[in-house]
Amino acid sequence: MSLLVVGLSHRSAPVSVLERAALAPDTRGKLLRDTLGTDTAAEAAVLSTCNRIELYADVDRFHEGVSDLTAALSRHSGLPVGELAAHLYTRWEDRAVHHLFSVACGLDSMVVGEGQILGQIKNALALAQEEQSAGRLLNELFQRALRVGKRAHSETAIDRAGQSLVTFGLEQLARADLAAGVGTPAAGPPAPGAEAMPDVPAWIAGKRVLVIGAGSMSSLAATTLARAGATELVIANRTLARAERLADNLNELRGADRVPGGTLSARAVPINAISLAAELRLADLVVSCTGATGLVLTAEQIAAALRDRRHGARRSAGPLLAADGTPAVDTADTTGPDGPAPTRPLALLDLAMPRDVDAAAHGVPGARLVDIESLAVASADAPMAADVDTVRRIVDEEVEEFGAAQRAAAITPTVVALRAMASGVVAGELARLEGRLPGLDDKQRAEVAHAVRRVVDKLLHAPTVRVKELAGEPGGADYAAALRELFDLDARTDAARHPGPGGPTTVAPPRTSPGTRDARNPEPVPAGRPDPVGGHGNGIHRWSNTGNPPDHPTAEQERS
Repeated sequence: MSLLVVGLSHRSAPVSVLERAALAPDTRGKLLRDTLGTDTAAEAAVLSTCNRIELYADVDRFHEGVSDLTAALSRHSGLPVGELAAHLYTRWEDRAVHHLFSVACGLDSMVVGEGQILGQIKNALALAQEEQSAGRLLNELFQRALRVGKRAHSETAIDRAGQSLVTFGLEQLARADLAAGVGTPAAGPPAPGAEAMPDVPAWIAGKRVLVIGAGSMSSLAATTLARAGATELVIANRTLARAERLADNLNELRGADRVPGGTLSARAVPINAISLAAELRLADLVVSCTGATGLVLTAEQIAAALRDRRHGARRSAGPLLAADGTPAVDTADTTGPDGPAPTRPLALLDLAMPRDVDAAAHGVPGARLVDIESLAVASADAPMAADVDTVRRIVDEEVEEFGAAQRAAAITPTVVALRAMASGVVAGELARLEGRLPGLDDKQRAEVAHAVRRVVDKLLHAPTVRVKELAGEPGGADYAAALRELFDLDARTDAARHPGPGGPTTVAPPRTSPGTRDARNPEPVPAGRPDPVGGHGNGIHRWSNTGNPPDHPTAEQERS
C-alpha cells in the first residue's frame, strides 16, 4: 500500500471552482465511506478548508487510485470529473508526505505561516478516526504532521506577525479605507516607494461588529476583534446556544481586563431576516463564516441596510428589535440642510467557502467587501513570511525521518516471518530428536532445546538487525525482498497483518514505485504567487526505491 493525495487548492483552482467544489460538513464523512468502498483504498482522510479540498488515501495502485479518488471527489462535490480534473494535483508517497507537512507548517496557506491550519488538520484526523477510515498509516501521518507544524512554529519566526486569514482580511479592509482617505496609517513613514500601511487596531477600535457564525473561524475573528478594541460584538448563529456561549466567552475577556478599555459588550442573536436587517443597519463591520451552502447576506439586504442609514437611522445603544420583533429603527432626525447625513460605509469580510456574502455586494455603494477571492489576489503580492527556508529544511528533515520509520515498519513482517519459520524448523527438529532419542531425561532435553535455539538465534541475529537498519535507508525494501526470496517467505509475509480501518490489511510484496523530482527537475507551479513549498529540491527518495524515475508510475511499473 502507498500514500496518495488528490486535491485542489487556491494554488491550482480559481475561487469560483473552489466554491462550487466545497464540501459540506456532513458530506465529508460520506466521502470517506465512499472512498473506502473502492477497490484501491484501505484508508482515507479528507482535509477541507476555505481554500483547499484534499483527499488522502492508502492505495495499492497509483493510476486506479487517482481515478477512484477523483471520481469520489466529483460525486460529493457535484463538479463533473472533467472540470474537476483540470484543477486537481496529485502527490504520491514521499511527495504526499512532504505536501501535508508543508501544509501543516503554513507554507502552502494563502497567508503563509498562519497557524489555524493545525486545527483543521486535527479536525480532519478526528473525522477519519470517527469514521474508522484512518488506519496505521494515516493516523501516524496526520499525528506527525501536527507535530511538524508545532515544531515549525516553535523553532522559527514564521508566525511572528501573528497573521491569520482573519487578520489578513481585516488588514485589506483597513487598507481600502486608508486609500479612500478614511483611517489611520501605521506609525512611522512607509519605505520609499511603498504603500502606506493602515493601523489596523486603530481602525477596529470603537467599531460595532456583527459576526455571523460561531465556529472556529468566527470565534477567532470575534476574539481578534475584541482584543483589538471593538466596542460591540453581536454574534449571530442559527443555533442560538452556540452564539450565546461565544458571547459569554467574549464578555469574560472584558472581565479579565484582556480587552482595551474594558468597554466591550457582546451578545447573541439568532440568524433570521429580521435580526440580520436590524443588526446590519447599525454595524460598522460584518465578519461572516458559516457552513451554509447558500448565501447568508444578499446584495439587496446590504443595500437596504445602507438605505436605512441614509434615511435617518442612527447608531443607538438601545434595543435593536421592538417588542413585536420588528426592527427598532431610531428615526431621530440626522438630516442636515443639504439632505441626509453621509452614510457610514459598511465593511464586510466573508471568510466562508462557499461564500456567505453575495459577490454582487462589491457593487453596492457604501459597501466594502473582502472575500476569499479578493484575499487570494492580495496574497499573491504579500511579502514572504520570515524563516520560510528554515521551515522548508524542517519539513525535509521530518519527511526523511517519517519515510525511514515507514520503511522500517514495512520490514517487520518479513523479520517476523523469518523468525517464525526458524522457530518452526527448531520445533520440528526437536520433535524428531525426541523420537530418535527417547532415553533423554527432561534436563537433557531442555539443554538440547536451549542449545539449538541459541544457535538459530545467533545465526539470525546479525542479518535481522542489519536488515532493520538497512530498511530505514532508500532501497531498504530490496533487502526485505531478498530475504523473502532466499527463505521462501512470500506466503508467510503476505499472511502478516497490519491493523487497518476495516480489519487487517495484507502487506503487499514490493513493487517498483515512482520517484520524485528534485531540484534539477522541479514540479511546475500554477500561475500566481511564488510557491513557498517547492522553493528548492528536497532530495528525498521514495520509501521503497532509489533513483529518480518519473513522478507517476507507468502501467508497466504498476503491473511489476
